[in-house]
Amino acid sequence: MNANDAQLIQIPVDDVHIEGLLTLPGQCCGLVLFAHGNDSSRHDPHNTTVTQALHAQGLGTLVLDLLTVAEMLDYHTRFDISLLTHRLLVTTGWVRLHAPTLHLPLGYFGAGTGAAAALQAAAALGEDINAVVSRGGRPDLAGHHELSKVAAPALLLVGSRDEEVLALNHEACAQLTCTKSLSIIAGASHLFDEPGALDAVAQQAAQWLAQHVPR
Repeated sequence: MNANDAQLIQIPVDDVHIEGLLTLPGQCCGLVLFAHGNDSSRHDPHNTTVTQALHAQGLGTLVLDLLTVAEMLDYHTRFDISLLTHRLLVTTGWVRLHAPTLHLPLGYFGAGTGAAAALQAAAALGEDINAVVSRGGRPDLAGHHELSKVAAPALLLVGSRDEEVLALNHEACAQLTCTKSLSIIAGASHLFDEPGALDAVAQQAAQWLAQHVPR
């Protein structure tokens, strides 16, 4: 499979199926699972810029919808961090059992409430996850106890104009004891729609994950 080929996969989790788009570039050196929760899905065009930057670094991507379409319409389900984390953990287990992904080192990329799920899952899996990136996420929702258990190097990306989320990321970053960085994208709002903002997110995320994910 090359970076221009994407495979739609379905992963059974309890009574639903999680859909994901799997792309593996040639000479793939790692796989990054994208976890989305309250404010985006695998169809989000913001993902394309980031996934392309990762593919250029030789990293594969699995862009997931952790919630079904019906669940996305339910406000409470979108903020159910335990549910999102459970489904991300099951998906990670699936990746570990299926060729050609079973031997690839792993990282997480989380957006919105998906960032909290990524950090909780990383805390649960310890050294099995090599890096985590949060984009405009809510890492605070992972909880102090779980944040303190994260071993994987974590990068938190937030827009300077996303003031409320920025304050929450400052608090969450202080609770992380792993290698960490809080990067503030100047002039960017929550969705990074300003010129150059998403490119900055993609570049920094790709550098962080390419540095830490491959063994």
